[in-house]
Amino acid sequence: MTGRPPKGRTWGRRGSTPRVKVSGRSRGRLPAAGLLCYRPGLPARLCYRLRRHTGRKGERRSLGESDYIHLLDGAHQLLKAPLIVVWDRLSTHISKTMKALAAEREWLTVILLPGYAPELNPVEGLWAHIKRSLANLAARTLSELETLLRSQLKALQYRHSILAGFLAGTGLALGRPNCP
Repeated sequence: MTGRPPKGRTWGRRGSTPRVKVSGRSRGRLPAAGLLCYRPGLPARLCYRLRRHTGRKGERRSLGESDYIHLLDGAHQLLKAPLIVVWDRLSTHISKTMKALAAEREWLTVILLPGYAPELNPVEGLWAHIKRSLANLAARTLSELETLLRSQLKALQYRHSILAGFLAGTGLALGRPNCP
């Protein structure tokens, strides 16, 4: 997430359009990664990781392989079960380093989505939902944005029906494929 807010729509008095002023300067970034965990018969779970980027020299602007592998390790500890991760083809997800880190974990199986298929990725629904809830927000500081984002994600962790809805929105289902 960047310092620039997503645009939303609102009602206003005729003749006076509501405006939200945002400075053009970037005050940093807040990259986020989410993991939606589904298991038949159990409620959906959400794991996430945020990284604060303040713009300092030499500081990484996005999440790296170590951030993603820590997210997967945390999910494995939380769920106490092997993981089958379905990933998009983000360069970090398919890097040699990530493949090596994933190969070290016998409890981890990685499956890649086709080249461009956001409609098959439930996490895309999660981020769209979060961005709608932050529409027209003019956070004054990166800390304010981080606090709000963490509270939104924390609240979603307990809304299992919404998390299950992100999977339903893809048209995919859990279970074994029908084989003749």
